[in-house]
Amino acid sequence: MSTQVTMKALILVGGYGTRLRPLTLSVPKPLVDFCNKPILLHQVEALVKAGVTHVILAVSYMSEMLEKKMKEQEQRLGIRISLSHEKEPLGTAGPLALARDLLTSNSEPFFVLNSDVICEFPFEEMVRFHKHHGKEGTIVVTKVEEPSKYGVVIYEAEIGRIHRFVEKPQVFVSNKINAGMYIFSPTILNRIQLRPTSIEKEIFPVMAQEGELYAMELQGFWMDIGQPKDFLTGMCMYLQSLRHKAPERLHQGPGIVGNVLVDPSAWIGEKCSIGPNVTIGPGVVIEDGVRIKRCTVLKGSRIRSHSWLESCIIGWSSDVGQWVRMENVAVLGEDVIVKDELYLNGANVLPHKSIADSVPEPKIIM
Repeated sequence: MSTQVTMKALILVGGYGTRLRPLTLSVPKPLVDFCNKPILLHQVEALVKAGVTHVILAVSYMSEMLEKKMKEQEQRLGIRISLSHEKEPLGTAGPLALARDLLTSNSEPFFVLNSDVICEFPFEEMVRFHKHHGKEGTIVVTKVEEPSKYGVVIYEAEIGRIHRFVEKPQVFVSNKINAGMYIFSPTILNRIQLRPTSIEKEIFPVMAQEGELYAMELQGFWMDIGQPKDFLTGMCMYLQSLRHKAPERLHQGPGIVGNVLVDPSAWIGEKCSIGPNVTIGPGVVIEDGVRIKRCTVLKGSRIRSHSWLESCIIGWSSDVGQWVRMENVAVLGEDVIVKDELYLNGANVLPHKSIADSVPEPKIIM
């Protein structure tokens, strides 16, 4: 019998995913495929690699679908996956109180993650860093170009001790923001009551004042992929990191330009130009003469001949006609049909629609 410590992780998957509509009208956000794998699975697989044996999902919306999908993964990954159901939205701290019994069955620190973050998950480093400083909490921080859009973290660079947080600073105080990945000692649960609570605004400032909160800087890329334009930006970053770390997973062949990920069951016709920065899902059919760049094409879709797509997300089982032009973060929900020779500029199309007219200006098509 090995005496290996069982580590746990709580993933906050309770939101409605409104920013990623129309995709989240068909599946909960954590199950939307990002680079041919559900967003949630990117996180769970990285946690398992770092030695986590029990993952708790704090859920509220569409939880049956999540439960079914994750039960399939439980056996494959050889871990335990539990669901903690919110009856009312509990913010970002309340779910920890709700899952208290699951989190405190041992005295080991546990991970807490926001569900729409993609990066090269530094879970092993987080454990080492957290045990080294010995305090109650560790936040992963990442550097951003425009800190005025975020809440920033002020900390001692040498040791990581956090002093305070500044919400959307108008003068420069720091360019490090909370990356939505934490590791906590179980004593943090004494601070949190079972009610809607923001961990960022109500819990962290107090911990920082008491010297119990430390920051670890993330290396490599980071993106919150909770809305379509950021989803596509995150995809570009992820594909670039594959280019460095696992280039064999990227597709090569005639007409492939730059970083392109193609499921083996997809079919690509003659004289196409695919890439840079394209992900093509299972069972996708791309007919002859198609041009695609900076797009995600989800499972079972068909792009008919001579169409031109840039910065789009094509939802599951959709059908884009011949000589169609789509651009400017156009997003098709599940099972959308776009008739031949149309132009779609930044259109957001809800599931199961048929589009027979061009959409020259960005709008939502219900």
